[in-house]
Amino acid sequence: MEKISLFWFRRDLRLEDNTGLYYANMQEKNVLPLFIFDRNILDELEDKKDARVSFIHTQIKNISSKLEGYGSSVLVKYGKPLEIFRGLCEEYDIQNVYTNRDYEPYARDRDEAIKNHLKDRGIQFLDFKDQVIFEKEEVVSGSGEFYKVFTPYSRVWLEKFKNTPPQLLILDKKKNNFYQTPPLPIPSLEDMGFEKTEIEIPPLEINKPLIQKYDTNRNFPSLKGTTRLGIHLRFGTISVRKLALEAADLNSTYLNELIWREFYMMILYHNPEVVHKAFKPQYDRIPWRNSEEDFQKWCEGMTGYPIVDAGMRELNATGFMHNRVRMIVASFLTKHLLIDWRWGEAYFAKKLLDFELSSNNGGWQWAAGTGTDAQPYFRVFNPQSQTEKFDKEYKYIKKWVPEYGTDSYPKPMVDHKFARERALETYKSALNT
Repeated sequence: MEKISLFWFRRDLRLEDNTGLYYANMQEKNVLPLFIFDRNILDELEDKKDARVSFIHTQIKNISSKLEGYGSSVLVKYGKPLEIFRGLCEEYDIQNVYTNRDYEPYARDRDEAIKNHLKDRGIQFLDFKDQVIFEKEEVVSGSGEFYKVFTPYSRVWLEKFKNTPPQLLILDKKKNNFYQTPPLPIPSLEDMGFEKTEIEIPPLEINKPLIQKYDTNRNFPSLKGTTRLGIHLRFGTISVRKLALEAADLNSTYLNELIWREFYMMILYHNPEVVHKAFKPQYDRIPWRNSEEDFQKWCEGMTGYPIVDAGMRELNATGFMHNRVRMIVASFLTKHLLIDWRWGEAYFAKKLLDFELSSNNGGWQWAAGTGTDAQPYFRVFNPQSQTEKFDKEYKYIKKWVPEYGTDSYPKPMVDHKFARERALETYKSALNT
């Protein structure tokens, strides 16, 4: 039996500047790339036309095509990762397994189980930092504590970034250590119980003029002012190192968004309990109203608040929502309707193309006042004043809520002044008990 090493693709669906893949190709012979369509994740998805699954499937086919240039292919499996590795250990003489680290609780448990299984068979599990610039304890306070507030974290992050800018790792075509094999079969979407979707995936491009104007245009949802690279960062079809180096030269506000992404990943890594609990534990005392009827109106974009409804309809139709509008709709759900942030977070997780557990959780807890933000709970966005600031001519609203201004558009489901006072009183009394 021929000796091989595996490189396991996960959230790093590219050949260029892929840390684990680079080191596997440098240090091993017969590197066989592997991708697993993970049933532990896929079986939980209700929508069998999930655009993210289609996107991953397309990327795997693209990678396999590129690997043909190296005389290789991707071994694609569908199942539960630990069971897949048990089978691979019987099928191949595996020397080492290379992969890039993931910081989410499920991924950490999965990797630990596989690492232990491989160790029992004398196989090393080698993982690398790839989806972030700085991870775990690389950005900490002088006393070695992780930062609970963004601003000091970002200062230390930037200082480290300037002092030790990341290096891009490019595969050496002359040093081709990939396992030589003809193209391997890839299970179809239908084989896995999924279907193609009509939702369009934003193209993978670093739009330099757009990033240069990011700080000026990013808050206006009717403008093309954001890069739409979220899904590419989420699944690693773009290198965060490459993007951060570009952003550092183009726009500090855009770079700051990449720092927020890493801040929330670090928070999740150190506090996996935030997936189900408030970052500030006392906020779990809030008695949410949790009206199913109100939640349904919010989901469907029928609240009678046009900026909220436009955002929800955009999300439902495209898998995307403008970041400013994400804050408005999240504030509305948690403060105006007093519905648990976890309900909104779960809805976004189902719908967003760029769903990222750490950022989604961090953003929702920020909106609800339960998270890391130093600002107390009394920030309640006024949907009307947000509209006047960021969609003054109602261009975004008219695109997504064409019936606005007619008799068929619903009246506001709750009065803003009443809702704000009710939220403040509810929070105040819960936190003072």
